[in-house]
Amino acid sequence: MSVGVEGEAVLRVGGAWVGLGKRAAARQLVVGRRRVVERPEVPARVISERLDRYLAGRVGRVAVMVEELGAGRSYRYHAGERMITASVAKVQILLGVLLRTRWKALPAGVRRDAERMIRYSDNHAADRLWERIGGVSGFDAVGRKFGLRDTRGVAGTCVDLYCWGITPTSVDDQVLLMGALVSKKGPLKEKDRARVLSLMGAVVDGQNWGVSAAACGGEGVVLKNGWLKRVSNKRWATASVGLIRSDGRDFALAVLSEGSPQVEYGIATVEGVAERVMRAFRNCPE
Repeated sequence: MSVGVEGEAVLRVGGAWVGLGKRAAARQLVVGRRRVVERPEVPARVISERLDRYLAGRVGRVAVMVEELGAGRSYRYHAGERMITASVAKVQILLGVLLRTRWKALPAGVRRDAERMIRYSDNHAADRLWERIGGVSGFDAVGRKFGLRDTRGVAGTCVDLYCWGITPTSVDDQVLLMGALVSKKGPLKEKDRARVLSLMGAVVDGQNWGVSAAACGGEGVVLKNGWLKRVSNKRWATASVGLIRSDGRDFALAVLSEGSPQVEYGIATVEGVAERVMRAFRNCPE
């Protein structure tokens, strides 16, 4: 099942796409031996109008993408926007470390840096791992390995850190990267993917906002968030990327935003957008 460009639900039957209309009824999916009653398809136009209404009263730019991995259902909003990663870039830095050296072979100090970088968003640990992968050239090589098109590292030092925090990216690239963490076809070995997911699933309290706001009770969440005050305009970039996981279903989600007056404002925007999009993909139990 997918969503057509004009907002109608469409279903692939054989080699053709068949429109189901704008009020497609609930359907049953067979997942393994389970029957799951899925939320009716919500037209892309309805989701976009919902976001337009919410964001009309807020400042800043926002882009979001959700993909139900393996199911062919996705939604994009302002996907052409390019915004900075802030600390979301730390996931790609860690992938660069693991592409060079398997987790089990990493020195203890590097493992500690990886944990602090993801779980605590430690910037100096990220700087050390940035150097370990070769800076911009190594970072961009990771992007090419995972098929990213819009994410390019920035050379040099920004204030007292390397400039990985102002990496331009797109929601498409971030969703692609999240999908690779659960794909057997990706370049990372299974145990190393599991390690990344484990770290992203253990982000410390106070930094586990964002994607988690869109999860139903009982669903698992792995995520990495970013927040950065831009020197040029004193406005905040806030971003959240991750996976919502339940009963064999994985939703990859990325929300990027720039232009918030305070970090708390940006977090509220990111969470409000994530929740409004995800409610279109499934019903949360009462």
